[in-house]
Amino acid sequence: MTRASAAGASLNAARRSRDLDRLDRDPDVDLLVVGGGVTGAGIALDAASRGLSVVLAEKHDLAFGTSRWSSKLVHGGLRYLATGQVGIARESARERHVLLSRTAPHLARKLAMLLPLHSGIGRAQAAVTRAGLLAGDALRMSAGTPGSLLPASRGVSRRDTLALAPGLRPEGLRGGQLSFDGQLVDDARFVVGLARTAAAHGACVLTRCAAEELHGDRALLRDRITGSALQLRPRVTVNATGVWAQELVPQVKLLPSRGTHLVLDQSAFGGLRSALTVPVPGDPSRFTLVLPQQDGRVYVGLTDEPLDGPTPDVPTVPDHDVDFLLDVLGGVLAEPPDRGDVAGAYAGLRPLLDAGEGRSADVSRRHAVLTSPEGVVTVVGGKLTTYRRMAEDAVDVALAGAGLRAGPCRTGWLPLVGADAPERLRRLDAPARLVSRYGTEALAVLAEARDRPELLEPLAAGVTAAELRWAVRHEGALDEADLLERRTRAALVEGDADSLKEAARDALSLRASG
Repeated sequence: MTRASAAGASLNAARRSRDLDRLDRDPDVDLLVVGGGVTGAGIALDAASRGLSVVLAEKHDLAFGTSRWSSKLVHGGLRYLATGQVGIARESARERHVLLSRTAPHLARKLAMLLPLHSGIGRAQAAVTRAGLLAGDALRMSAGTPGSLLPASRGVSRRDTLALAPGLRPEGLRGGQLSFDGQLVDDARFVVGLARTAAAHGACVLTRCAAEELHGDRALLRDRITGSALQLRPRVTVNATGVWAQELVPQVKLLPSRGTHLVLDQSAFGGLRSALTVPVPGDPSRFTLVLPQQDGRVYVGLTDEPLDGPTPDVPTVPDHDVDFLLDVLGGVLAEPPDRGDVAGAYAGLRPLLDAGEGRSADVSRRHAVLTSPEGVVTVVGGKLTTYRRMAEDAVDVALAGAGLRAGPCRTGWLPLVGADAPERLRRLDAPARLVSRYGTEALAVLAEARDRPELLEPLAAGVTAAELRWAVRHEGALDEADLLERRTRAALVEGDADSLKEAARDALSLRASG
């Protein structure tokens, strides 16, 4: 596998300044990508790895928007089979295989998912869900994913169900159905990995750089740190700003929907050994997911409600979303959590294309690539799992529209920075937690504390000061929010963020030497 150089992948304040100066002198570029989420970062990597000159401009920070608010699942497409979207289901299974086996095995791994069979789930409904899981197994096999990577689904006894999820209500429980899917250790870290890999292939990655005007052959960017304007002359521009796409290209019509997650402590569930898939009462096609995380937290989600009003930079979580998710948990847990157990909450917005298809939960998750009369290419829809295919399609359309010549797409085999085979990662002489978040770069993170071993002491949620320093030197973190909200997820729980603020300020003092 071809790997990006670690040195070329480093993002920091010094590199940002150099890139801005160079573009001010020479504003000609093949491709401008606007939007630093998973789609925009994926497009930048696809284009740069084909040999194009690329600029990625993001108004805020990498993964600032929807990409950091996901369930962090790498779906195999089972949900889409249930709604008859067979093509999307197959695409999801194939892209899951690429992530788990080739491009990001250090950031993606298998996740056991347990569907408890309480008395509220009748035999007929259980038979339907079992058939769905078998169809999911068929998708996995058609994608080439071996059982050693994602085992086949199976039924489990009542005793084994309670062993996997001790907090379940035992009354009326007759067993469970166990399946396996993919999970990212962190969606925001995944986006940072994509952007850094794109940078290693020559892309200019500019955060805090807003696109104020987009035209077919020119663009006006604004450095939000200095206020300076930057006029670029791209051969083609791709708008990958997600739910904000219509602000730059008004012809794009979206139907954003809100998905809310709660953050709870593992103790509220009695020590989960698998995720839970909990049917929503009265709606057999909807499920609430209980997703254990590496840091001892559990995410519970998600809702699917249309967004009313203007699109905010950071969505708020309404009380009725919290109540809804707690009510669903109350139906399956022996000691249901209440509002006092909720350590945090977050909501993300899905950029669904408005095709007049009814409620947001029913709108297709298929992506669309649209070209405006001025030649600006916009990609919307889709989901995190299929970001790579979205990026490939967007670059293909952009190349054709601009008459650009480039090599074939390489991202199906191109590993991200830090990636390596799981067996080699296990042999690294580094803590397992660091390996799972940084892959082969875990050794370089350790080196940040070579002369100061206290920098490896966990401060909150397992996060160390060495990681914060690494984020400033190599991951493009420019301020405290970058560190606490996206390079780590400490800001999801207020107390965790408070514990890291002093170390964050210390790390940010390194910006000038990056």
